[in-house]
Amino acid sequence: MSECPCGSTRAFSECCQSIINGDTRAETAEALIRARYTAHTTGDMDFILATHHPSTRSDIDEAATRRWASESTWLGLEILNVDGGGSDESSGRIEFMARYRDAARRRHTHHERGVFEKYHGQWYFRDAEVPDVDQFRRNRPKQGRNEVCACGSGKKFKKCCGI
Repeated sequence: MSECPCGSTRAFSECCQSIINGDTRAETAEALIRARYTAHTTGDMDFILATHHPSTRSDIDEAATRRWASESTWLGLEILNVDGGGSDESSGRIEFMARYRDAARRRHTHHERGVFEKYHGQWYFRDAEVPDVDQFRRNRPKQGRNEVCACGSGKKFKKCCGI
């Protein structure tokens, strides 16, 4: 029993596999985003294209999407916020982060708010929005490289924890 790549902690066969294979429909927008992420990890671009809203499907660069998915090593999906998208609703927004490593082995985080719409009883990915990101603020002054390290070692920061 292999764990589903979407991070649900359920077995792949009990989670996204039946949605990707077309045996069942995604009941919620979150189930669809999890299945779409899993389809990226397995390279099932037909599912990605089929679950893109029909009115915006022609906007997809299929070759680039296939290349991105196949050249990436997918590291995990994190659902940050779910707004709507329930089985009895017709739209929803899901903020998520998908982590991956590109062909050059550099790590990336794809962070977006997906817009989902139910059309003829089926959930579709419609669009993506840039999520609001809070500015990082330090609570104390930045540690200088040539200052004594805050860990108490007596060494300069650059020779201790700043490595």
